[in-house]
Amino acid sequence: MKSEITFMHNQRSARGRKSGVNKFAKRRYPIGAELIGPNKTHFRAWAPKAKNVDLVLESGAEKNAERSFHPLTREDGGYFSGTAEAGAGALYRFRINDAENFHPDPASRFQPQGPHGPSCIVDPTQFKWTDEKWRGVKMRGQIVYEMHIGTFTPEGTWRAAAEQLAELARIGITVIEMMPIADFPGNFGWGYDGVDLFAPTRLYGTPDDLRAFVDRAHSLGLAVILDVVYNHFGPDGNYLAVYSDDYLTRENENDWGDSINFDGANSGPVREFFITNGRYWIDEFHFDGFRFDATQSIYDKSDEYIVGAIGRAARQTAGKRSLILIAENESQETKLVRPRSEGGDDLDGLLNDDFHHSAVVALTGLREAYYTDYLGSPQEFISAAKYGYLFQGQPYSWQEAPRGTPTFKASPEAFVAFIENHDQVANTAAGERLRFQTSPGRYRAMTALLLLGPWTPMLFQGQEFGASSPFIFFTDVGDGPMREAIRKGRFQFLAQFPSLAANEVQKRLPVPSDPKVFANCKLDFSKRKKNKEFYDLHVDLLRLRREDSRFHEQRLGGVDGAVLGPASFVLRYFSKGNSDDRLLVVNFGERRVLTPAPEPLLAPPLGLEWETLWSSESVSYGGPGVVTVARQDGWTLPAEATIALRLIPEKAPRRQPKRRSL
Repeated sequence: MKSEITFMHNQRSARGRKSGVNKFAKRRYPIGAELIGPNKTHFRAWAPKAKNVDLVLESGAEKNAERSFHPLTREDGGYFSGTAEAGAGALYRFRINDAENFHPDPASRFQPQGPHGPSCIVDPTQFKWTDEKWRGVKMRGQIVYEMHIGTFTPEGTWRAAAEQLAELARIGITVIEMMPIADFPGNFGWGYDGVDLFAPTRLYGTPDDLRAFVDRAHSLGLAVILDVVYNHFGPDGNYLAVYSDDYLTRENENDWGDSINFDGANSGPVREFFITNGRYWIDEFHFDGFRFDATQSIYDKSDEYIVGAIGRAARQTAGKRSLILIAENESQETKLVRPRSEGGDDLDGLLNDDFHHSAVVALTGLREAYYTDYLGSPQEFISAAKYGYLFQGQPYSWQEAPRGTPTFKASPEAFVAFIENHDQVANTAAGERLRFQTSPGRYRAMTALLLLGPWTPMLFQGQEFGASSPFIFFTDVGDGPMREAIRKGRFQFLAQFPSLAANEVQKRLPVPSDPKVFANCKLDFSKRKKNKEFYDLHVDLLRLRREDSRFHEQRLGGVDGAVLGPASFVLRYFSKGNSDDRLLVVNFGERRVLTPAPEPLLAPPLGLEWETLWSSESVSYGGPGVVTVARQDGWTLPAEATIALRLIPEKAPRRQPKRRSL
């Protein structure tokens, strides 16, 4: 079956038609299917391996589908393009070199039947946005909340998740970090094995459902950033090799296979693909930025590092709307957050694994695998508050090499601190939440440090109400052999922890492809009421951080600290003239009495004294009750507690020292 087709010249496609003709008049991106009329679509794909490319329009069920074939025109540089009479909702694929098999568009906007099925033409103008006044967010002052759409609600959809946004906004969350949504095979997964980077996965709803989620978030004052995976493609459903051998390179293999070719031969169109992807999410879905996954595995020796290039293109696309760009970087390269004028990449934030690792050691005593080089000591938390990363080039025995780069002059908000995220919860035998691995008092104390520290705090879904649901690595990708290979690979990864390496433990590890594993990870929102003490703890701390003059400031050099004992320390938040200073006294150990207390950071200015502002020991959080910490005759540090103190005028004159003869 054949139908009429007309072709657009490359120059005309690049320029677009005169503005004002209609909403479809101008092509927006260099790749993919875009409507240029009510029932006319322009297609463009990079396929340098092909001698010829046909557009295959499909209608009807897969087995009995009616198909029409339309040859595309070859352009310079290996691109093929053309227009066809097809509107929004039409299904299509590409045929390469007259082959019997047809393949989805590498830049497909939607895969309603999954990565192995046909691509779908999408009209992004059908959704009516209501966020015209939204101006985005900047890094300072944010509270990040990591969310996996498939397990955040029982339904596992954007629509269901959107219904919970008002409650997140009410308690003080300001930024949603959405785990990856690029389409992947199977019925469930984390999303890090995505293969259709422009296609929001059909598992969570339609592209317009995603738009509605972001629009609703903006109406509540919530920003939404997207976790993007630009370091590899998933092992199943990736058809890029049909079009070109230049998307991937074996020169720099990473933990997940071949790396992406950002700086080798024919890398120009590859870079264009990813830069376009960044622009697309910002423009068509109004995302407020990105969390770049595993940037240590994004290899690029170009003059302009690809992550920085994507970020700058995204900011240009956003216009006056502010974005935040955060990187995961295991190597702790602070170049990512330095200005480009100083050789950096202009990002805004870095995940701080050092803080997490110290926190886990302090809470659990676990010192194996990548926790080996951490003590969980007071000095580590003081240094994290002052400098961000703990390892900035020192020897790191776990990797038998130096770790990290200097962070001096980096603002406190650039470091995203957390005690739970998807990786770290899952890197236990059964995806156990951290609160079950320590004492209630110590967990409350650590939560207070996390939420009142000078960094940018991040919570993982359900953490705020003490969720008991686990979070385990789950994936429905691939056939039997591939699933078995993934299972073995996952178990081998966990075996780096000696406590998880024994055969009897490995036999009990949850199987990633088991649907029950996925189902067990779904949140139970009834725990908000059942675990009211945990919920109140987080709500009150978020309010204190938001409303207090010092705890929300995040000023470079605004905090100093001192060790008070083997498991206790103090952070002092300075104000101009010191009359509005704050103290955060943290004790992860047994009760301590400091008499004497020869530490200058504990001293109030003349005419002022310290008063308890907040305590993790409150009975409303399940604690034993608040005690007076600062007295004229000494200091009492309750066991496993964090106390915030503020300055008030002295209630009584200071005692005069007794005169003793020499």
